[in-house]
Amino acid sequence: MSEAPSLRLPEADDRPLVVMLCTGNAARSVMAGAALSAERRLRVVTAGTHAVEHQPMSIRTRAAMTEVGLAAPGHRSRQLTPGDVDAATLIVAMAAEHVHYIRRRHPSGAARTATLPWLAANLPVGPEPLGRRIAALRLDQIDPDQQGDVEDPAGGDDEQYLACARQIVDLMTVLGARLL
Repeated sequence: MSEAPSLRLPEADDRPLVVMLCTGNAARSVMAGAALSAERRLRVVTAGTHAVEHQPMSIRTRAAMTEVGLAAPGHRSRQLTPGDVDAATLIVAMAAEHVHYIRRRHPSGAARTATLPWLAANLPVGPEPLGRRIAALRLDQIDPDQQGDVEDPAGGDDEQYLACARQIVDLMTVLGARLL
């Protein structure tokens, strides 16, 4: 009589989840996610507040990312889900409008959401777990309109996409070190 193979459930992934959020999940959040994706101590998801599902990134986004050494092969746009918000340790918004969106549509995520420029300047470094450091910031009390934006390159020329990619790489270099 043969023995049935043992079934193993996948182990839970307890790494912090960082959600990169922009409008269409076609440029800024894709760039930011790609800049952080090599960091294996974090899980990274990208999403949009008003995304058309399953669209590839634009040629301009891909070219700008290539120019700054980033890649997101196989990327397809996706809308932010309640599950993303619930699971997120941190939601990194590209602009104040995305923080406002979270506060309006997903208020449970407000205390874990701020803009990339603000987080790069203010997220404390230290031995505390990321979730505790974020909770101590009381992000839901900070005016989104005072946090700074990464300008959307949509509709712009190649240089605007490249400038956006460079800004995101610079900010993500700082934020990436603070996240760990």
